[in-house]
Amino acid sequence: MSEKVLTHLDEQGRATMVDVSEKAISLRTATAQSIVSLPEEVLSQLENGDLKTQKGSVFQTAVIAGIMAAKKTGDLIPLCHPLGLDNCKIDIQLNDDNDVVINCTASITAKTGVEMEALVGASIAALTIYDMCKALSHDIVIKETKLIAKTGGKRDFKRS
Repeated sequence: MSEKVLTHLDEQGRATMVDVSEKAISLRTATAQSIVSLPEEVLSQLENGDLKTQKGSVFQTAVIAGIMAAKKTGDLIPLCHPLGLDNCKIDIQLNDDNDVVINCTASITAKTGVEMEALVGASIAALTIYDMCKALSHDIVIKETKLIAKTGGKRDFKRS
């Protein structure tokens, strides 16, 4: 079994972008999830599965912000490759605990994966929900952001 190494460090331990020039082009997908816990004073404002504010629909604004952020991941994370995504979808639902569950799925046909794009998209959607709801309460908690699944590249991943 080969030893795992940090791929963003060169032989001298300096930060470096991963060289993907020899990698094969393949379909790569990734889904990430962020969960936001809203206090009762925010949840009480829900109408038809969304929050309406003077700034507009909270969840629809979060979808747009997340997609925009996913497209800018290479500008935000220093060693990420700039990628032109083939697709990015964000789904926002309430779970049984009344938490807001944000799933961001990004895809591309390329030499490198889109995990970071999916993670950034889900994260920025969560932060947008916080921003748009903070006038009602600052007791909003972004509980977690995690990779759910990825396909393509050397190995696939699916969180159990």
